[in-house]
Amino acid sequence: MKLIRKDILSLALPILTEQIFVISMGMVNTMMAGHIGKEAVSAIGMVDSINNIFIAFFSALAVGGTVVVAQYVGRGNIKKANAALKQALYAGFLLSFVITIITWILREPLISILYGQADPLVINNAYIYLGITLLTYPLISIDLISNGILRGAGDTKTPMKITIFMNFINVILSYFFIYGIDVKNSHFHIYIPGMGIKGAALGIAAARTTGAIIIIIVLLRGSRIIKLNKIFKFKFDREYLSSIFGIGIPASVESLLFNAGKLITQIYIVSMGTISIASNSISGSIAGMINIPGNALSIAATAIVGQHMGRKKEKEAENSLRYILFFSAVCLTTLGLISIPLAKVLASLYTDNADIINLSAKIIRVNGIFIIFWPFSFVLPAGLKGAGDAKYTMVTAIIGMWIFRITLGYLLGINLHLGLLGVWLGMFIDWIVRGALYYIRLNNGKWKNHSVIKSES
Repeated sequence: MKLIRKDILSLALPILTEQIFVISMGMVNTMMAGHIGKEAVSAIGMVDSINNIFIAFFSALAVGGTVVVAQYVGRGNIKKANAALKQALYAGFLLSFVITIITWILREPLISILYGQADPLVINNAYIYLGITLLTYPLISIDLISNGILRGAGDTKTPMKITIFMNFINVILSYFFIYGIDVKNSHFHIYIPGMGIKGAALGIAAARTTGAIIIIIVLLRGSRIIKLNKIFKFKFDREYLSSIFGIGIPASVESLLFNAGKLITQIYIVSMGTISIASNSISGSIAGMINIPGNALSIAATAIVGQHMGRKKEKEAENSLRYILFFSAVCLTTLGLISIPLAKVLASLYTDNADIINLSAKIIRVNGIFIIFWPFSFVLPAGLKGAGDAKYTMVTAIIGMWIFRITLGYLLGINLHLGLLGVWLGMFIDWIVRGALYYIRLNNGKWKNHSVIKSES
């Protein structure tokens, strides 16, 4: 196995660049919120636990479109790839619109039920942040599905450019919305008061609106392979939808139950107090930065395996997946080890609260040790989904989350009084268990026995 495979890196590098901007801009937003106060960063962390459930759900639906389009492109049937694009995009938008309405109606009871133990100021901030960000769910679904399909067709540069632009818009607008404008000289004085956490929500909403508009314009103009045609002429097609949702529904169920489990662990953390809530949010942001190569290679694995399976080159699909798994493990282990001595420095970028810095640094150091197991539990199943093996990954993820992460997180964090560290240790054990099960699946070859798209004469 060559250390560097140009075919994989040419697809993965734009995704890696995109992920660097996504995570780094998210870090900047968290830092800005952190300087509003610990109540603001705690509220954003709590609400993002809810938002991330829906974002992950839309991402899982997008996987269905990515895999189907990748396999049609691999087979050389561009007409059906474009038809699948339209079916996935319209179905995803309709579903996200319904979810938005339901979440808007239930937003205040949802916060109260999940986080009623939090400080009243944190709760109030959470109401504000959720009320604005949930309105962007349909825009998120458009963005995720469209970008996923472009990647499935082999175009990773267009999503990269759009995402980078979105994140610049997000940071710039969030800064002005959060802190306001106060510019004066002898001739004029411009003063716009800052809006605090409301400004953070408005900044991200504006960025998502911009991204959705741009990606639709790109699809209407058409890329090298993919083009959205006749947008006002549409009807749902069972053949395409069965293929898309055959992957998307198991992936979505997996995502919902997996992220619901993460939300439960967030509830544990809320009971530990504001210091633990803020430390969890900061540690998660730093861990996300460390995971950038893994996330990029996960996305690439789905598209690459899907295209090889569409060409019926099963051995090449396996070789590519093994290479991506090995390469991601090397990258993440290296970054994890680097993060250990820098943990306190990284945490201090977000806050000047000594208690939060110390607890966050402890979590990051332990994460740096266990990060080697992350690719086996996330990159590997992403590749298996590219082959259509979504049901196995769904069942395995649910087992890992609900038996190991939730149960052990409660026992270690609450019963054994390890606090936030105990909750994270439960997560690391979940990685190990799921990674082992996925690796067994890779070796026995059963993941290759799936038919995502119909055979063509």
